Amino acid sequence: MLQEAKDLQNRAVTQMVAALSQNKKEYTFKAPTGSGKTYMMADFMNRVLSTHKNIVFIVSSLSKSELAEQNYHSFCTLVQNGTFPNLNPYLINSESSGEGSLHIPLDHNVYVLPRDLYKEKSKLKEEGTFLNFLQTTTGDLMNGGGAGKSIIVIKDECHIATSNLDELNSFFSIVINYSATPKLSRKQLPDVEISNSAAEEVKLIKQVEFQSESDSLDDALDKFEEIKADYTNKLEVNPCFIIQISNKDKAEAELDNNIFPTLANTKHQDLKWVYITGDKSGKGCKTNDSGLNKLPVSKWKEYMKGKESSISVIIFKMVISEGWDIPRACMLYQVRDTQSKQLDEQVMGRVRRNPRLLDFERLSKDAQDLASKAWIWGIKPKDAVFPKQVSLFRDYNIEADLRVTPTKLSVDKVKNEIDVNSLLATKKVKIAGENIFEMHRLLSQQEIEIQDMCYEYADGYGKWRIFMENISEIKSKYHSYITDYENSMSVCNDVSFPYGSCYNETDKTLTLDDWVWCRKEEDSISDEFSFDSDAEKKWAEILKDIRQESIRKTHGLNHDDTKFLWGKNFPLNSNIRFEYFSDGIHTSYPDFIMKDKNGRIHIFEVKSVNKSSSLNINQDEYDEKVRCLKECYKACSKKTNHIFYLPILVGGTWQITKYESGDESTIDKQEFIKSLK
Repeated sequence: MLQEAKDLQNRAVTQMVAALSQNKKEYTFKAPTGSGKTYMMADFMNRVLSTHKNIVFIVSSLSKSELAEQNYHSFCTLVQNGTFPNLNPYLINSESSGEGSLHIPLDHNVYVLPRDLYKEKSKLKEEGTFLNFLQTTTGDLMNGGGAGKSIIVIKDECHIATSNLDELNSFFSIVINYSATPKLSRKQLPDVEISNSAAEEVKLIKQVEFQSESDSLDDALDKFEEIKADYTNKLEVNPCFIIQISNKDKAEAELDNNIFPTLANTKHQDLKWVYITGDKSGKGCKTNDSGLNKLPVSKWKEYMKGKESSISVIIFKMVISEGWDIPRACMLYQVRDTQSKQLDEQVMGRVRRNPRLLDFERLSKDAQDLASKAWIWGIKPKDAVFPKQVSLFRDYNIEADLRVTPTKLSVDKVKNEIDVNSLLATKKVKIAGENIFEMHRLLSQQEIEIQDMCYEYADGYGKWRIFMENISEIKSKYHSYITDYENSMSVCNDVSFPYGSCYNETDKTLTLDDWVWCRKEEDSISDEFSFDSDAEKKWAEILKDIRQESIRKTHGLNHDDTKFLWGKNFPLNSNIRFEYFSDGIHTSYPDFIMKDKNGRIHIFEVKSVNKSSSLNINQDEYDEKVRCLKECYKACSKKTNHIFYLPILVGGTWQITKYESGDESTIDKQEFIKSLK
């Protein structure tokens, strides 16, 4: 997983823990489907339980029981691998005690409750089992009436309306709503939010490309066939195409007259498919995979999730159930008619999970781009915001005229500098060592390069333990080498802007008709572009004015001057990137790139004291990032001969740090403009 993704999740959980100081009864955490919501939920509970032993969590998964089981097993795995050792999960189910009355043990601190288990006429409610559990858990400890603990309820998928637990609110100290789509109508206003754009940027989820409404299912499957080999070869994942039939009344007709005949077409007849009806008993489910047919339907979903599953097409009638994770799904086709509903975040989320999230940084750039994209054919939600597509002006030969030299950190070279075998040759296993689970948890928190060194060195438990007992020394040496940019940083082949990219729309807009990008909207060329912050917009205005002044002085109003080029470095598809180290390897995609009349390349990363982002980082983190970028850009300027800038907006004044040939200077706006004349 990219370090930026870990940082995003960590900041969200930190903010959620900090929010509890507001002493409210109810909180809401909003994060896109596929962004690691269950992991962040577990992290949140683990942090709270580390300092508050008298708290008990009830995770009410407001969906079908399979989601509760999925959450429970995820929590158990995170405990067993040492990631969150403070959790002690228990799954409440109707088989909790066999033939006798239901029983809920009191020696756990995380209880996972399926939504439908506590309702009228249910065994859990009629026998009073759950009520007795709540009374005993929260009762007066001093008078022997109970454990005297506080209960925090987490409502997973809170957007689904339910009143099951409302009558028990007096037992709950806090209620926390988790969802990708919380309901404002039910006052589920996010206290902490990870936006779609933030999750996309760090590759937690895929970016959506909506396809033409005129495309048939056959057209969409052609597209799937095109990328299938690349997905298998570059990602080592068999991709999956999801078909959603949104009109229940016409489902059978669509299957018989459109879907099955299209799949039987000669072009697609080798694709293995499954039809899921949604019936709990599996009635009506079908497949053309002979091997899958030998398994009970209850096992089909689990088989289809695997990255090596042979099933290429999954057909759903109506809603795709929440909680069913299938990261290898990359395309969604909605069979549309006059009664078809708009796609929502939950449905689209089925194809937005990153199939190689945990080892994303190991992939090639082409493979990363492929893993970060989802294709959807369907009715767009009216209130959803989708990226605006941009492409380079073809009248300019931009790819040839503007060339940038990226840099990367040579991890393999650094690892070779550290001879782990020699370093640990005389080390012995300590007689009274740390707990193995604690050590495993510690290793899982290290950057992936440290983990690699551990497993490359350790061919048995003894050597693994020696490595872990000396991990601080190894980590210190690694950090020392990797931040020595003179030796660890290497240059890559020259690149230019990608032909196509996109950006997320904001209210910080500017009309630009003289930079490298154009965009198409409803068959008309639009010159309006959005920026992520006021600082970015203001810097774009400066670059625009410089460009126009240059044109006036050299060619009047002739816009054929292709020697003075500039544009926003939109991250999607961009190879204009520079790696730096800050508790892990990060990638900087500078905000703007400019080539002046003299052929010099200027690179800008715009900052502001008013840090604008979907999840604000604290001042110390912000200052540390700026410090690390300065060190990176200083080294980059020496190795690439480009000129790097960190313009920081303070009030209405620009404080600009400039790096040229490895030298640092501080200039103001006027000095910067003068340097380009």
